[in-house]
Amino acid sequence: MAHKILIVDDDPAQRRILEELVKRYGFETATADGASQGLDILEASRSKPVDLIILDLVMPEIDGLEFLERLSAYRTSVPVIVQTAQGSIETVVKAMRAGADDFVVKPVNPERLKVSIQNLLKVNALTEEVKRLNQKVSGEMSFDDLIIASPAMSSVVRLGKRAAHSNIPVLIEGESGSGKEMIARAIQGESERRGKAFVAVNCGALPENLVESILFGHEKGAFTGAVGKHIGKFQEADGGTLFLDEVAELPLDIQVKLLRALQEGEIDPVGSRKPVKIDIRLISATNRNMIEMVKNGQFREDLYYRLNVFPVMAPPLRERIEDIAPLVTHFITRFAAEEGRRVKGIDANALELLKTYAWPGNVRQLENTVFRAIVMCEGDQLHIADFPQIAALTDGFDVEVPPAPVPEPAAPAASGADAMIGGQANVTDNAALASTGSTSMVSDGFAIGIPAVTDGGHIRRLEEIEADMIRLALNRYRGQMSEVARKLGIGRSTLYRKMRELGLEARG
Repeated sequence: MAHKILIVDDDPAQRRILEELVKRYGFETATADGASQGLDILEASRSKPVDLIILDLVMPEIDGLEFLERLSAYRTSVPVIVQTAQGSIETVVKAMRAGADDFVVKPVNPERLKVSIQNLLKVNALTEEVKRLNQKVSGEMSFDDLIIASPAMSSVVRLGKRAAHSNIPVLIEGESGSGKEMIARAIQGESERRGKAFVAVNCGALPENLVESILFGHEKGAFTGAVGKHIGKFQEADGGTLFLDEVAELPLDIQVKLLRALQEGEIDPVGSRKPVKIDIRLISATNRNMIEMVKNGQFREDLYYRLNVFPVMAPPLRERIEDIAPLVTHFITRFAAEEGRRVKGIDANALELLKTYAWPGNVRQLENTVFRAIVMCEGDQLHIADFPQIAALTDGFDVEVPPAPVPEPAAPAASGADAMIGGQANVTDNAALASTGSTSMVSDGFAIGIPAVTDGGHIRRLEEIEADMIRLALNRYRGQMSEVARKLGIGRSTLYRKMRELGLEARG
């Protein structure tokens, strides 16, 4: 999803120039002929917020400095590039103090503007990520902090906000990796328990003999190895929210104790002589069909209805295609910064590939896929070749193998081993060679060997020979990229890069 950039300038010609430049860089634009109209656009753009503003400082009625002062009422984190004809230090200092992030001098240098936009968008994305992580840790994450663009998730947000306004138990159902915990955190962040403890427990990962102790705690000496008193997860979450992920994995005997804790508002730590009062908000999640589990006696019916008071269904990623582009952009910014890579985006074909793939592992799989691509990428953009596993599993997006090279006619001026790389003779009669039983024949009838000279007897360019070698290896090993790279003695990422540089890669 393209970033939206607002251009605020009272000069029609300058507005058109900036608009064309920004569109050429691949961004969406909105234009305003003055500060008042610019503020109105910001107010109306709640569904698709403005990501960056290019602002003229000298305008009638409301000038750029006053616009910056009023901007804080709309969205304080939006970066602003101011443009000025004066270019004086005093003007720039005033603009920066008023909230601008960068400046350009008229007439605008296109490359300077492009670099400024890219840098500010990257910095702003990283700032938002840090803010999101801080809110996650502090229990203050809201639905506004989630990366959501699809209609399918809009209903989840609507239900989640309603649930947040009460203490009602919530059961979030959805496939593994679909973001159930993030929804649970957003519910807490929208509720009156915002900022309180959020304790997440993966019930499927608890050792069976320690489930009761981990959840409800134990007293010193309650069992062998209990050398001290232990506060369970319920008490850790007291006053806040307890999130039981994969709740369907709890053993039946623990389900009984969980039901009592929910009904009575108190727990019985192992070895304790009296119950302990608790005040928690319970949110559960599962990727199982709990109705079937109830029918099969694998989950208590009374507990199921106690947990499933307010059900929320988290849709899989394949049903929310609109979320893929902003999620990919988010992951690229995050991982590029973490890994110190210069990757700035993804090309249209690769993004279309990611939108076409079914994503059985949902958002978690997408996150890990982008992470791997960032590590392997050697350019500043992700391409289809950076997602070889996904391309191999998606129709129409295979990393296509270029045809094997057709051997060039032997050059008269060259003789013997000089005509071929690899020490092969300069073959002029394939039939004669075949009759000798030579092992230098391949299945297509061509002799193995790459011509080293041209028809005129001149040495061929190294990159041409390298391209022929790669084509030959691709054909001989049937496009199995790991085998091709291994036989050529290079890494897979290097192979993909060379294919791109030499124009050998056909994109889907």
